[in-house]
Amino acid sequence: MRIAATYENGNIFQHFGRTESFKVYDVEDGKILSSKVISSGGVGHGALAGLLADNTIDVLICGGLGGGAMNALADAGITVVAGAEGNADEAVEAYLR
Repeated sequence: MRIAATYENGNIFQHFGRTESFKVYDVEDGKILSSKVISSGGVGHGALAGLLADNTIDVLICGGLGGGAMNALADAGITVVAGAEGNADEAVEAYLR
């Protein structure tokens, strides 16, 4: 499984459509195997769902997002966990628990 978190300075970035980076976690058997930070390339709301789909993301952990982004992510088959805040690594660990 691959999990992405909106990312800024180690924390969950609070606005999905304006995120400049995602931290991507490769997970197997409930454990993080590796992680890396990828750039959004400055693209906006609609293109971000495609970027995540192109990176084979299964789950997105983020702060907030609008209905259009939610629909685009759902269409891409990505599960959304909204309302997260604080440290990105800790948010992913909490999701896995």
